[in-house]
Order: sequence, then structure tokens, then C-alpha cells
Amino acid sequence: MCHSLLPPSERTMVAEAARHYGRDQSSESGGWLMRRDRGVRTFFAVSAALLVAAGLVTAGQPNAAAAPAPKPPAPPLGTNGAPVPELAWGPCPADSPPGYECAEAEVPLSYRDPHGPAITLALGRLPATDQAGKQGTIFYNPGGPGGSGQFPPELTPGLHEKFDIVGFDPRGIGASTPLRCFATPEQAQLLDHQFPTTLREQKRVIDDTAAAMRLCDRNAGPLLDHMSTANVARDMDLLRQALGEEKTSYYGISYGSHLGAVYANLFPERAGALVIDAVLDPVEWTTGYRPLDRFQPFSYRLGSFDGAQRALGTFLSACAEDARCAFREPGRDLREKYDTLLDRLEREPAVIQPPGGEPMEITYQQAIQTTLGALYSADLAPVLAEYLQALYVATDPGLRVTSPPVAEIPPAAPTPGYQDADEFYAGPEQGISVFCADSRNPGNPWVWGHYARKADRKARGFGPVWTWLSLPCATWPGHDRDAYSGPWHRRTAEPVLVIGNSLGDPATPYEDAVRTSRLLGDARLLTLESFGHGARGESACIDAALDAYFLDGKLPPEGTVCQPDRGPFDTAAARE
Repeated sequence: MCHSLLPPSERTMVAEAARHYGRDQSSESGGWLMRRDRGVRTFFAVSAALLVAAGLVTAGQPNAAAAPAPKPPAPPLGTNGAPVPELAWGPCPADSPPGYECAEAEVPLSYRDPHGPAITLALGRLPATDQAGKQGTIFYNPGGPGGSGQFPPELTPGLHEKFDIVGFDPRGIGASTPLRCFATPEQAQLLDHQFPTTLREQKRVIDDTAAAMRLCDRNAGPLLDHMSTANVARDMDLLRQALGEEKTSYYGISYGSHLGAVYANLFPERAGALVIDAVLDPVEWTTGYRPLDRFQPFSYRLGSFDGAQRALGTFLSACAEDARCAFREPGRDLREKYDTLLDRLEREPAVIQPPGGEPMEITYQQAIQTTLGALYSADLAPVLAEYLQALYVATDPGLRVTSPPVAEIPPAAPTPGYQDADEFYAGPEQGISVFCADSRNPGNPWVWGHYARKADRKARGFGPVWTWLSLPCATWPGHDRDAYSGPWHRRTAEPVLVIGNSLGDPATPYEDAVRTSRLLGDARLLTLESFGHGARGESACIDAALDAYFLDGKLPPEGTVCQPDRGPFDTAAARE
């Protein structure tokens, strides 16, 4: 709605309605926050009435003399005649994993200018072991965004036998032409924060993030405006042509599921066997379902914290029933025990000692991050249980601990971006650039604190972790006008196989897999009854479904639910 089209008196009325119905000035956040949906709906209703009164919108039936209906939108941009790259496969760098071949591909910086400036993609290929009986190529993306996909896994032994498996570092990421906002690792540290828990921490995170975005604006160059998933999908279709494949076969996990959904709708006639695992809802990732969703950080509306909370509940239930769980306490509600631990950590950090290592101080935020990271795999349940129990003992005021409890510290939840351990490539901007290019977000960074607190009430600790992830999008300097935000129902040449974990995925809720299977033009849902992030390799039933789909084009029956191969507290020997 454009207020400048209204007379001054009515502009004043609209402004007053906005202040009264839709906004609340918060001294805590320093900005304007949405108060509640009912108030916002009332504001829009008042605004609509004013527009009708002003004669700018007609109430009731459309006027017969109205302007003709607008033309349907042009089809989304494809590869637009871009030259097909020539791939010269050869040895990979000396420090690469064995068994791979490597190549580079030139693709357009902008598909609006397909013969203009080019960037380079780094590719890796795991050749089929049965080259004589090879059935084609499967593309792979590991997620992130910002994850390096150059060296893909074998997926399953059967697929490794019959398919070349090809991965690539997406544009701007890793060994491909990199997006670089920072000249030094110290500058990248501006984005290296734990989620804030106080107003002082919140202000510092917001200020540092804004400073990092100013560096991006100054240093990143033209690639900054061409980092959307849609451009990665266009790149993948050029690679399909370069490999001589009629259709694209693909396996993508986590963020890779969004790449698969975008590809399926940009190039539906070229969609072969597409599998998306640990699935993101593409509507929530990009725009949200309602107009008001644009006022929410995209990482809040995704609801990843709900999936994490469900995964934690599944872990605690399994722990309560298994004597091998170190956090178990017969007769005690383990959720209450977990909350007691968090209460203690909020007051004071704990000190524990990794096996063979030095004592380490663990803060509330670190405990949340490592708990979240351990929930990415059900196999880490024993490690998580020992870690939580060590923290509980270390913080117990009734115990006089003479030395720090010993426990392995689980890996923290992954964050977007690419950071080489030995050589500085870039900071997390490589992943941030993708989700900020794809998604709608508020422009006021102080809004994030409001939604983080709201999410924290739903999923303690996990809510702020996920919500604050997208803070850079408030002041992100890039804009990719060729990003894709739907429609999502274009019918593909082959059906898409959608896989989700029903007992809790800490990053991509199971509901996203269910909704996406219904959103896509032709899809089948396959469920693993477990918790964790991703199903491949966790169940012989899941892997057999992947083999049948890629090798023979056979989908699992409707409503198929697979069981994991092992329980979360099975012994290490049984897991191997």
C-alpha cells in the first residue's frame, strides 16, 4: 500500500491506525515490534477501508470498465542459451580424498548475460565401479547452505556401482569462485557469536553484524548479487548438459532439499530421479505462507526449533527406558532434570574435562549448541547422555566435586559458511549470502530479539539458536533479482522422492517433509521413524528405497514408514 497516493488527512489516519493496531514501541528492543496478529489484521482492515473511501480500491464486485487483466507472468529464467562448459576430468589436489576425479566448469555470473562475465565451479566425481554397466550420473548437494559438495559420498553401495556421483562447490563457496566479504579471519569474527541472552549481548551482536555487512558491501564485488539457489539450480542444469545427461538425477539433504525443489520447478521437464532428504519447506524458506510472514525472520518461520525440541523429547524418552543411558535417573522426569541443568548453567558455567584433554568451561549457550549438534544423529545419543550427566554433576550444588567430571563433548550444531582449518578462505558469509538472497526478512535487526524470545518459550535454547541465525539478512547488502520463490507445484517429468524423520529432525522439522510432498507437482513421502538429521545410511529400508528409485524408477508404496537399523543406545559394536 502506497500512502503517498492518499490525501494528507487520510495518510494521518492510516498512520494512527498503524500505531494503534499494529505496532508496539519496545524500550527493550529499541525498535517497533508487531504486537499480535489480531492487531495487524485490524490495521490492514482499517487501511483497506480508507483506500475504498479514497476511491483507490473498489469494494464489492469488480467494475466492468476496469483495466484488462494483467498478462500472466513470464516463465522463470532458465539457462538462457549459456554456453555449455567443457569438462576436463583429471587428478584432484594432493590433499583430496582418494578415488575421485576433479574438473572445473565456467558458468555465467548472471544468466541474464549468458555470454558475459563467468565464474568457476569446482567439481568432483566418484566414478561408478561398474563403468561398463553404468546407468548415468547422480548429482549431490550436502546442505548448508555453504557446504562444500565437491567430494560426494557413495550414497549406497548399489548406487556407487551403477552411477557416477558428481558433486560441486556451489557458486561463491569453497573451491569455486569464492564470495569473500573479509580480508582477514579477524574480520570474519564479527559474525562469530553465540546467541545473545542479555540486551547488552544483543546490541553487540547487532552492531557487529551490521559492521560485517558493511564490509560485505565494500569487498564482495558483483558475485554478491548472484548467490541465490535459483542460480545454483541453473548451474546444475548446465552441468547436466556438460555431462550429456538427458535428465538430472539428484540427491540433496537439508539445504540441498531446497536446491532440489527449486530445480524441480525451474526445469520440471529435466527432472529425473530427484531425492530430497531432511526437507526444508520451500515456501517458509522464501516468503512464508501469509503476507505478514515477511515481517518474521525466515529462520523463525521455518520452525527448526520445533524439530529440535521434538528430537530432544525423543532422546529423553529413549534415555528413560534404557539402562545404558548415563543421564537416566529412575523415577525422575528427565525433562525436568534437563531444565534444572539449564537453570544452573544460566546462573554459572560448568567445568568438565574431555577424555585426555584439559578442563573446559561450558556456558549455557555452548551447552545448547552441543546438545543441538548431538541430536543431528541418533548414534550420538550415548555421547550426549554422558555429556549432560557430566554437566549435571559439575553444577550440582549438593556435591563437592574435587575434579571436573570427564565426558566427551559432542560436536556443536553446524553453522553456514566455509572455513578451512589451515588456510583462510572466507567466513560464514558464503552460506549467509544464499539464504539472504532467497528469503524475505524484516529490515529492522531489533526484531530478531522479539522472535528469539518468542521461540525460546516454545523450545528453550533451541529457539534463539535458530532465530538469530538469520540476523545478517536484516542489513544484507546483496540482492539477486533472479531468485526463485515459486510456484512450487510444476509437474516434473519424474516424481520426487521426499524423505523425513518423524521423531524429530533438529534442523528441518518432519512437517516440512510432509508439506513439501504435497506442495510439489508430483512427489512421494517416505518416512524414517527415528530422530536425527537425514535418513540415508540409518536404515536398510531407506537405502533399499533409494536403490529401487534410482536404479529401477520404482517408488516406495504410499505411506511407507521405515525403521532404523539400531536403537539410539545400542552398543558401539552393534552400530558398526
